[in-house]
Amino acid sequence: MLTRNTAPDLVETATTSQDAEYFEYTSSANPIGAKLISRVPFRNFSPSLYAEGATRVVPLDLSAELGCPGPATGPGLSANFLRINAGDALTLAPNATSQVCYVISGNGSVKQGESRFAFAQGDFFTLPGGADAVLSADATATLYYVNDAPLLTYLGTTGVRARFAPTLYPAAQAQEELRKVSEEANAGRRNRISVLLGNANFPQTRTVTHVLWAMFGIVPPNSMQKPHRHQSIALDFIAGAAAGVYTLVGTELDENGDIANPTRVDWEAGMAFVTPPGYWHAHFNESSENAYVIPIQDAGLQTWLRTLDIRFAR
Repeated sequence: MLTRNTAPDLVETATTSQDAEYFEYTSSANPIGAKLISRVPFRNFSPSLYAEGATRVVPLDLSAELGCPGPATGPGLSANFLRINAGDALTLAPNATSQVCYVISGNGSVKQGESRFAFAQGDFFTLPGGADAVLSADATATLYYVNDAPLLTYLGTTGVRARFAPTLYPAAQAQEELRKVSEEANAGRRNRISVLLGNANFPQTRTVTHVLWAMFGIVPPNSMQKPHRHQSIALDFIAGAAAGVYTLVGTELDENGDIANPTRVDWEAGMAFVTPPGYWHAHFNESSENAYVIPIQDAGLQTWLRTLDIRFAR
């Protein structure tokens, strides 16, 4: 028998229980199925969003569809394009633990606290939260930029402590590591031909920050990469692709291990698109050129929580 023990010196106010609610379990345990909360939507974002104009941040904002404060591209992540015209600077100051940038074009430099470094086309770099970062462009620069500010907004958290230092992944080194992986004897039999960017501070998750995962992948000419799925959202940037490269996405596999009733996303160099969590996705390259994809995901967090649940079609 449960009893309530109320200390004699505590007096319950009229508002103490005003927000308390109770729900029958089977009708409320799956809010997505009950349409109480929305699924992550499919969405493509064109390179025309940042091709010209003033220095600015271009949020890839799906907050209205997600029912969360914006800007947000997923429940816990915000993807953006950055445009910094030559001679200009842009300050990044999100309430976030982790920031990842890929340099689409141009060059410049970053300053955060005592850290300073140059960036150029094809580089990746990460920045911790907790301190403003100033990005300056020597030649007009465009970047793909993801942070986890929506996660902290949901948690009601501010004033983060840096878990890693600003870290640069030079283009030449990233491309060389991908080349080595792609030329291994069994590369063609792998579900993906890719490298994961890591950070020495996170040996258990092997991810670029404790929250974010960044992958640099290649889809060779006239090839397909079989379906896989995971519970992390993927915010995919296309670093290079000719006509005839696409992704199929769907919720189920058929008896042959192919995606049933898929949605097709045709690739365009410089675009970004959302792959919702839990959806099967497969990449196809029907062109004669290599295609390159950079998924940034909340898989560092999902791996730490033991909920990533990555699966590969057989």
